[in-house]
Amino acid sequence: MASMQTVPAYDLRISIQGTQPEIWRRLLLPETVTVTQFHEAIQCAFGWQDRHLFGIRCLDRSGEPRVIVGPDEAAEGIDAESAAGVVLSELIDPQWTELGDFEYEYDFGDDWTHKVEPVGSGLVPEGTITCVEGANRGPVEDSGGPNGYRRLAEVLSDEKHPEFYDAATWFSEVTGERVTAFEVTAFDLDAVNRSLGRLSLQLWPLPLIPAERDAVLRPIMWFLKSSAGEGLELTKDGYLKPAMVRSTLDELGWHDEIMGKGNRELNAKDVLNLRLHLLDWKLLRKRNGRLVLGPMGKIGLDDPDELWDYMVSTIGAPQNDALKLMTRLAAHWLVRGPVPSFTLRGELILTALEATGFATRSGDPIPESWAWDIDRTVRESLECLQLAVPGPRFALAEKELTDGGLKFLLQVQALLGDR
Repeated sequence: MASMQTVPAYDLRISIQGTQPEIWRRLLLPETVTVTQFHEAIQCAFGWQDRHLFGIRCLDRSGEPRVIVGPDEAAEGIDAESAAGVVLSELIDPQWTELGDFEYEYDFGDDWTHKVEPVGSGLVPEGTITCVEGANRGPVEDSGGPNGYRRLAEVLSDEKHPEFYDAATWFSEVTGERVTAFEVTAFDLDAVNRSLGRLSLQLWPLPLIPAERDAVLRPIMWFLKSSAGEGLELTKDGYLKPAMVRSTLDELGWHDEIMGKGNRELNAKDVLNLRLHLLDWKLLRKRNGRLVLGPMGKIGLDDPDELWDYMVSTIGAPQNDALKLMTRLAAHWLVRGPVPSFTLRGELILTALEATGFATRSGDPIPESWAWDIDRTVRESLECLQLAVPGPRFALAEKELTDGGLKFLLQVQALLGDR
């Protein structure tokens, strides 16, 4: 949890111009935020996916026009000021005598212009950004600006429209949402603040606490504790005994409606996946038909902090370059949210592989199977941890990260050099 000490904040009303009904949010941000942090707050508050350039148009305190562009390297090619090092207080009159509206633009192709209106000052808990109120869901990424989004909304509201199927398919691929859930006027203040809470932890990291650590490591610690002493007896084919499978499903809440309460490891893929990874990570080993602790497993059982560090380094530093790239992508998507849909994810992975220099020996295009394989491999590793709020065993991408899960992924990103 963030400190309860409060700090001075700007109270800003931010609205997307040309939207009908108007899409807007009112944010309280610490006065010390940078322009880059302000950009990230807008991305979270409106549900943008940070795929495009952004810019700010304003007048400085002497009345001269000022254009600020990010990410930093983008400013070089368009003769604009880089966002690096600029703080929001430079754009707002500190005396509140002339508040001065300014514009934030996202995606220079679609031209999403956000009008930023300082409406006063306030207080927020230190290290937090808060949404006070707002209206209507954020636009759909790459939908063509206000007019394009308005057209998309009209089509999606009419199942008999001749373009409905194509629009619905595109919408689901881009957002990962079901088209039946699309509602222009939908606005969930709690969901926005959960997203901003994750962002706040990224911008102002807090120390990991034991309860968060233990929750993330819970599936692994369950197996280590169960394998201590004489170990776990395996079947003649090398699988866990049905009683252990059932106990694991019960302990971790991994039953689902499809598999029910099956007690065979081959029918409980999450249990099988976890056991195989613990063997691969040398936390467990097989000995005389039993599953026993490996050297690192013994250390981790006695010292959860050591186990945490070991798991960060193991997942965050795979030997294979393709898996390292995929880990970087997966951590970014989970931290920033939302995770791209299955179809879009495959396209993004292939693009990243090609941009990084991966190629087939024959020179043919990289097959989609490469993307799916590395995506699955990284996902299965991450699913050995409890990074998200416990619930039905569906895709990690569909769940809400816990604070501990977010801190784990941030450490992975730091190891990969992404933070």
